[in-house]
Amino acid sequence: MLTAIQNTQVLLLAAVLLAACLAKLTVRERAAGAPDHVHGVPVPAGLARLSALRRGRGMTVGLGIGEGVLGLALLLTSHLSVRLATTVAFAAATWVVGELRVHRPDAGCGCFGALSAKKVDRRSVLRAMLFTCAAVVSLGAPHAGVDVLRDVHAQVWLVFAVEVALFVALSPELAQLAGRHRLPRAVPCERRRSPMPETFARLYDSAAWTEHENAIRSAVPLDVWREGCWRFVAFPGRVREREVEIVFAVSTSERDRAVRSAVVAPAGRAQ
Repeated sequence: MLTAIQNTQVLLLAAVLLAACLAKLTVRERAAGAPDHVHGVPVPAGLARLSALRRGRGMTVGLGIGEGVLGLALLLTSHLSVRLATTVAFAAATWVVGELRVHRPDAGCGCFGALSAKKVDRRSVLRAMLFTCAAVVSLGAPHAGVDVLRDVHAQVWLVFAVEVALFVALSPELAQLAGRHRLPRAVPCERRRSPMPETFARLYDSAAWTEHENAIRSAVPLDVWREGCWRFVAFPGRVREREVEIVFAVSTSERDRAVRSAVVAPAGRAQ
């Protein structure tokens, strides 16, 4: 059972490192300068520089590449130097997360790039500590990650599943990832912002405009108003030598490009 636990830590750490690498290289972080004060308290110069380095895109890419190399190395070799380097990396990460929680409560840890934008809390510190413990346990694992995958035992899968569930419970990044891929709610057409240039573009591109264009006397509308999901535009016109108003109803829906028209007398009687 001890061997299964040790081998499981190799798979877990490799998966975490590769996931962190992928997140850092593919998810862009919003550009933002590091504040000099937090809640009115000056940030120590060393912590400010540390935060600035952590937020830099070059540093993020460098860390991601380093994590990716370590993750692949854990899968391909069981050499002690790789295990030691992994342990040191997670121990250093635990120290950084702990310092950020104490001195920079407003900052995210950056553990998974821009997905780790939420402020560091106890879960982040506990997660880093558990990964460090897993790295220490993996020092005695007899196999590389690929060898473990080739001959996976039920015990390994059981331990791996439990640890992944614990990792999910301690990771706010998953909610951030889900939020990034959540489809935005459709705004009802009666509340949707519909600028005038959009309305005129739809109007001029419609068959209704083409039908009445020659009867319109002025490019300047007499009146424009909005009701529900429609914007109405009235133009002066002449049909069979009679003065009329040509009213267009243009949909304000994002997808519906419908345009309707009606010809009315200036007093409001239908022609």
